Amino acid sequence: RRMTTPQSATDGPVMGPSGIPLPVTRISRIFDAIIVGVGEASSWIWTALMLLIVYQVVQRYAFGLGSIKMEEMQWHLYGIGFMLAIPFAEIRERHVRIDVLAEHWPLRCRLWIESFGLTFFLLPFSLFVLLHAVPYATQSYEIHEISSAPDGLPYRFVIKAFLAATFLLLAMAAVSRLSRVIAGLRLKT
Repeated sequence: RRMTTPQSATDGPVMGPSGIPLPVTRISRIFDAIIVGVGEASSWIWTALMLLIVYQVVQRYAFGLGSIKMEEMQWHLYGIGFMLAIPFAEIRERHVRIDVLAEHWPLRCRLWIESFGLTFFLLPFSLFVLLHAVPYATQSYEIHEISSAPDGLPYRFVIKAFLAATFLLLAMAAVSRLSRVIAGLRLKT
């Protein structure tokens, strides 16, 4: 299966790895651009994490020094990088899909299943987590939450805010894909 990238909305449907050709909509173009921008910018987190790990290893084994702040920074960077990859994977269709049966079904049926999953599972779940993640991060900020470890990182709200950002981006990815699926259903009628 080959993935094509249209230059304009009139270029026609784009077929991703799922094998479902979907037209590009105005909202999908905007939301996807935001998500891709965040995803590509956040890819530098992995480089920073690798350098931090190398630094930690050298400090520990060459000089006998360890740092709780550096250990916590490692899991913060890992968590942020992983979380920001989720919406990026959704719009690029790089997530796990179970299409063993669906790949043999008619396109219209697959589009209806896709719209059902987005409307009743991914979008509500994303909004549910987002509605709980915002107060979670806000409360952390208000109480000046810090690490419980001695010499740990301050500003625990930062990692918690990325949870909210991730699910906001995931909700945007769901809306983007849903708009494309609805446009695809309209084309198939």
